[in-house]
Amino acid sequence: MTALQRRARDAAPVRVPFPVVDEVARHCLQEEEPETVHIEVHLPGRLDEARLRAAFAEALRRHPRVLMREAPGRWYRLRYAWELTAEPDVEVVRFPAPGRNALRDARTRALTEAPALSSSPPVRLEVVLASGPVEGSEAGDAVGVPPRGTDRPAQDAGCDTVRDRPTQDTTSATMPDHPAPDTTSATMPDHPAPDTGPDTVRGRPAPDTGPDTMPGRPAPEAGSNTMPGRPTPDSTSGTVLFLTINHTALDGPACLRVLATAAELYGGRDNSPAAPPVRGAPGTPPPAVAAPSPWSRPARVAPGTPEPSPGNGLLVTELPLPRRPRGAPYTVNDQLMVTTALTLAHWNREHGARPRPLRITMPVDDRPRDAGMPIGNGTRLVEVAFAHEELTADADRMPALLQRTAARTRALKAVPRPQLGRGAALLTAPVTPVAWRAALTRGLRRAAAPWTSTTLLSNIGRIPYALDFGEEAGRAHAVWFSAPARMPRGLTVTTASTAGRLHLALRWSRALLGHGDGAHLRDLFEHYLHTTEVAP
Repeated sequence: MTALQRRARDAAPVRVPFPVVDEVARHCLQEEEPETVHIEVHLPGRLDEARLRAAFAEALRRHPRVLMREAPGRWYRLRYAWELTAEPDVEVVRFPAPGRNALRDARTRALTEAPALSSSPPVRLEVVLASGPVEGSEAGDAVGVPPRGTDRPAQDAGCDTVRDRPTQDTTSATMPDHPAPDTTSATMPDHPAPDTGPDTVRGRPAPDTGPDTMPGRPAPEAGSNTMPGRPTPDSTSGTVLFLTINHTALDGPACLRVLATAAELYGGRDNSPAAPPVRGAPGTPPPAVAAPSPWSRPARVAPGTPEPSPGNGLLVTELPLPRRPRGAPYTVNDQLMVTTALTLAHWNREHGARPRPLRITMPVDDRPRDAGMPIGNGTRLVEVAFAHEELTADADRMPALLQRTAARTRALKAVPRPQLGRGAALLTAPVTPVAWRAALTRGLRRAAAPWTSTTLLSNIGRIPYALDFGEEAGRAHAVWFSAPARMPRGLTVTTASTAGRLHLALRWSRALLGHGDGAHLRDLFEHYLHTTEVAP
């Protein structure tokens, strides 16, 4: 070893101060509810272990900002800092033993075991051989332990779906009474408006559910765990990649970029990002509705049947993309925003909650998706407000609600602002020891809890990368994300579209909801997503 090589080896690693988002997240860490982002990529074929390890290691080197760990320091230091490393400290890629519960256990680990901040990188990639159906609330209380409240036979433990839910014919991915839309584009600008006439479930009359249902389309009943006609994806073969991310350090889009690089290195096929969809021109402004005061307390998600164990629960499902008429002045994101608001308004009415305005936090990500994408926590958060009076699914009022929502989201995205607002930037200014700021931040978080938004909707949109791992493994046909769901929100909604399908993940705090509650919220979401398919 030359003297130059020894100096390079012994040189102090580069340190990068924590950005605002990272510092606030670090202050508020809780062992009971780890701050993890989970990405789940389903491939039709199998991957070679050695080749994948080599490809992912090289992808980490090509995005060196992901190779970091929290630098040690004394309590009186002014800032936390990331320490950049040349190589990983730990084995990042893991191959758990296959088995009937492998999928469920991998999801459980993604919610309960955050990668350590003290080791580089703070991410973990698990490669699971698929076995059994994909859909359902598969995450359990602990690895190897079936979720509470289930009484499935042992042979069905690989999928913790609701026990009364019928198994559908999976040769068709459409609901029986609604033909699949042309899904060549996630924005679907050229699709005609659907017929919103009667389409009740065959042999089942539509119950009277009040003014918030579309004619002929019954809202799911509180005691029902199914929406009729939903296909159940079958994943008895293939591979599932579970990317678990410590959200204190990184976010989902950044790590998806790293995974796309690994796919290109592994399969030798182009995984360049597709061009983003073009947003339609603004339409005629709808009648104005007074926005709720920013000082008014937003609605909370009404408690359901909490679980006795701490942590998060998770449910994933696949739905048709919502249809939009040609030239609609709103996007799929706006439809999802309205769907989320209507779902929670319905849920709260069912549970006797006092009517309050809803505020939905929406991450906005302006980063490019190419190989030069900045890696880290790069989204900024905005809040979309809804007055409780406007949250109705009446067909005559839906176009105006969609257009108002589009105007709000467009305006919020156009205004430049710090990632967490100016208050957070002041709170993290390095003028006092970081331990003092941590105590202050936690206290302010508790005091501001009543004004925290109702929920968070993170719509990743159309996955911009093919995630093509070559001839043997194939390209991704389903990608799910989920975001942390700590109280006081207690519920996050995450969506992405792949191969012309919408992939929905509901994640909740067990202190607020249980598995049956998640299934009912899924059915409400599906119902209200359909109600947004109206002509302007």
